[in-house]
This record gives sequence, C-alpha cells and structure tokens, in this order.
Amino acid sequence: MDTRHVGRIALATLLLWSGLLIGGTGMAQPQRARPILIGALNTSWGATPQVVGLRERLRELGYRENEDFVIGVRFTQGDRTALSAAARQLVQDGVDILLVDHDDAAQAARQATERIPIVSTTLGNPVEQGLIQSFARPGGNLTGVADLHLELGPKRLEVFSDMLPGLKRFLFLYHATDAYAIAEAQTLNDAARRLGLVLVAQAVHTQEEAQATLTALRQEEIDGMLAPRCCALNLPGLILEATARLRLPTMFEAAFWVERGALASYGPDLYASGQMAARLVDKIIKGAHPAELPVETNPQIEFVINLKVVQALGITLAPTVGYQANRFIK
Repeated sequence: MDTRHVGRIALATLLLWSGLLIGGTGMAQPQRARPILIGALNTSWGATPQVVGLRERLRELGYRENEDFVIGVRFTQGDRTALSAAARQLVQDGVDILLVDHDDAAQAARQATERIPIVSTTLGNPVEQGLIQSFARPGGNLTGVADLHLELGPKRLEVFSDMLPGLKRFLFLYHATDAYAIAEAQTLNDAARRLGLVLVAQAVHTQEEAQATLTALRQEEIDGMLAPRCCALNLPGLILEATARLRLPTMFEAAFWVERGALASYGPDLYASGQMAARLVDKIIKGAHPAELPVETNPQIEFVINLKVVQALGITLAPTVGYQANRFIK
C-alpha cells in the first residue's frame, strides 16, 4: 500500500482468497477433506502485517497453504460502517475461523456469529467493550492478542517529545463517534498535562472534515501530530500525507507506517501479533474453544525511526535516541 492508496477511501469491500501454494517448513498436518477457511476482516486496504505474520507462522507449524488452510482477506478501506456487512458475508461464505483486527472488526464479527471462532490480532479494550469476560477466561467465541495501545499512549507521547526537544504542541485527530478513539484522546490529554505538553485533540465526523482540518492547519500552530490507532476515515493515511506536505513530525503506533513515510512509531510489533494469533488458531483447529483460550498480550514493543524522513524534515534528534530506538529505516 503506497500513499496514493492510504490517501483515499472507498466504500466497496473486496474478498480475496489466496492462490499461491507454498509448502510449510515444519511437520506436515494430516490430509484434510478441504482446507480450513480463515476469513480475515480488517479496516485496512489489504493484508496487514498481522495477516502476514499469521500466515507465515501457520506454515512454520506445518500447515500447508491451499491444502490445510486458505486465508481470505476482506477489507473495508477505512470504512467502519462496512464492517458489519463484510463480517456477515464471511459467515455466509462458510469460513471456519474469523481473524479480525481492532475492536470495531471484533464487534462486527461478534454480531455476525456466536458460533464461528473469532481470533483478534489487536484487541484494545476488550473487557470494557464487552468483547470478552476476562483476559484469563474470555467466554463466548472470541479470543486473541491484546496490543496495550491505550496503556502505551502516554509513553508514546513521552517518547515523541523526548526525541525532538522543544516540541510542545501536538495534534491528535480522531473519529468523533469511535469509543476507543475517545478513550485514547482522554488518555493522551491526561498524559500531556503531566508532561507539561499541550494536546490539541480534534474530533472529526467525516473524511472530508478531517481533510479540511489538515488542509487549514499551519505549521506554526503545532509541533507534531499523533496518529490514531485505527484506519477509520483513513485518518492515518491523511496524517501520513501531511507529514511531507506540512513538513511536520508524526508519531504512529506501528512500524508499518514508518516504512511508508512517517517519522516514528512506538508500539507493538504487529507481525509478531499475527504470529501469536497463529498459535491460537492452531489450538482452535485442534479442538480448543475460544472461551477457554486466554487472551495474550504482545510484549514486543518497538521504537522505530525513519532516517530519510528525519533528513527530509531537517530536524535534529536528541542524542539519546540512538540508544533508545529499536530500529532505524534508512
């Protein structure tokens, strides 16, 4: 996905069943009458790092793609309203397991089925949103991997401020009706006050409103931008474009965006989240029930910086960054 793709939103959804046969590297699974159908539902523009991680880990576990499992990706291109219909379609397609990203997709999957196992790769607030009963015993038909995004929010803001001394005012653009984003805005606002920073939290209802907000933004009004977690209204894509246009530093949650032009990210390794989810899928295929599979937490947190963007923006990083960052993109 390049910036042309992340810079626009479409209402249509697309289902792609993978067609490439690649053998696994581990012990082969018994021959099946048909492959396990894994329906991946996400708000992005195609297969995410989590889906890639899951696919590769299943191969390592000995599952043969197209013989033992097939992954179909249905993505809604930033349109949260399309998730429910997409989830229902996957159920009608006869998938055996639903793989979802973020809480919105998990909610849509839960509404579509109480029977088919659901595995989420990036749970945010699952107990508070009623997706599970507890991390230890999820109950129902959903389990998965938690990403601790809300909990990491204050640290993300602190890291952003520390890497660029002098930054004081940060814009946080978020979806006005997204409960998770609202909680994120409050968490960041509380953290900003403790750190002596100013958070300009701006709620938007439509992509057009978000675009207008960023278009009217002047470089001298803020020092940097924090991207929200999910793809609703294509906000991360719009903020990514604004990185170059406004010449402003941007901080995201995942390295996926840094690889595509953001300045930095601080958050879980999403590829690793997908690999963790594959272990849960493996257990479900072998007969385990999601209700009894504890929700896992991804401990692999990474701080990634794009040095090309550093140079393009003409900024100077704090000397300590070299010791703190896990990875530099050159």
